[in-house]
Amino acid sequence: MTPLYDCADQGQLLTGMREARQAVVRGELIVLPTDTVYGVGADAFSPEAVARLLTAKGRGRQQPPPVLVAGLDMMRALVSEVPEPVARLVEEFWPGGLTVVLPAQPSLTWDLGDTHGTVAVRMPDHPIALQLITETGPLAVSSANLTGKPAAIEAEDARLMLGDSVTVYLDAGPSSTGISSTIVDATGLVGADAPVVRVLRDGAVSRDRLRAVLGDLLEPDPVSEDEPEPVPDAGGDDG
Repeated sequence: MTPLYDCADQGQLLTGMREARQAVVRGELIVLPTDTVYGVGADAFSPEAVARLLTAKGRGRQQPPPVLVAGLDMMRALVSEVPEPVARLVEEFWPGGLTVVLPAQPSLTWDLGDTHGTVAVRMPDHPIALQLITETGPLAVSSANLTGKPAAIEAEDARLMLGDSVTVYLDAGPSSTGISSTIVDATGLVGADAPVVRVLRDGAVSRDRLRAVLGDLLEPDPVSEDEPEPVPDAGGDDG
């Protein structure tokens, strides 16, 4: 069975991080903790590794994974531009539970799936994830579950679902929230006559908090009496 490393044990943490880095370099999959749910990750610049990730989850190319980054500088290398309102969102909510979709940098040679020229980017608020991303570079990361099953909030849950398709499991205890990130589409801020930011998925960051930063740039709220509370992910797109 694929090893699971207890990150509360310093010796296992050092070994697990080394094995995880090596696995990413080889194009293999790892499971890592984030501040939302556990994620299954791969080298974002290895088409074979990304394809392996989608296969492990039972997904197709029409559901490309987001990319986790270690900060704004790494994000700037992946997207065509960072509009000023997005920079404000990043300053307010990163690291944390907000995923931003923007046009991808056209010069990049990668294949995340059918992205239609965009990339979804997030900076997780978890020290192990951030250290790993700093050392490996951007990681394509999706929630650590089989499609249609609840996202894993513990590493063992992920191992029961993904098994030996993953090379390394990093166990940092239960996820702090179990609530997936909010996903916003900010492509409407790039070269659009009527700039707008759309919410693709409600999650850890509420629309009220987004509106406090974006004002009228955020799309109107859905027509309903009460906005539903965020719920733990049931097969979402990121960790």
